[in-house]
Amino acid sequence: MKEKNRSGLMAAATQLFAERGLNGVSTRDLAAAAQVSLKDIAACGDKEGLYAAVLKEQFSCYEYIEAIRQMELDPLGKVREYIGWVIKRHRSNPNLIKFYSSELSNPTPYYRAIVQPAVSRAIIFLMETINEGVLLKQFRKGLNPVDTVLAIVGMINYYFLSTVATQEVVNQSPERDDMLLQHYMDLLTKGILA
Repeated sequence: MKEKNRSGLMAAATQLFAERGLNGVSTRDLAAAAQVSLKDIAACGDKEGLYAAVLKEQFSCYEYIEAIRQMELDPLGKVREYIGWVIKRHRSNPNLIKFYSSELSNPTPYYRAIVQPAVSRAIIFLMETINEGVLLKQFRKGLNPVDTVLAIVGMINYYFLSTVATQEVVNQSPERDDMLLQHYMDLLTKGILA
């Protein structure tokens, strides 16, 4: 298969799988959307193999977690970098949240091999960062790292997951991203009490 056809197939497959999930897409749907033949799809493997390739591509961005880990930042700086990265990630790849929520709520056979390691990498990194912050007395003693991490991850991802439901009441413009990042940091560091 020509590289042009392969990249077109990957783009079409990403969009279709994001919208309908693995089981909601047929090979005929893929061929029609990518304007390729069924033979071209067979040359790439099968529908499931194509879905796995799309998931790998979508979740490859989680490799950035290691880059954050290596940055010479204090724990709060690493949390800030993580939140900023999540916002940028969702802006540059709006389909990722669809795969993320679909795989978490209705895992396919590829969840354990592709999605879980990526998500676990982020969760473990954040738990280590919270623990480090507690040890350095940057974060308060008694802070539960697991609950804290799940609150952070849930808060940020839900903002992007809920865009369709909240678009009429929430300004979700990318121009607000710096303000959004600062607001999340304020919530984490100052709370909501006056």
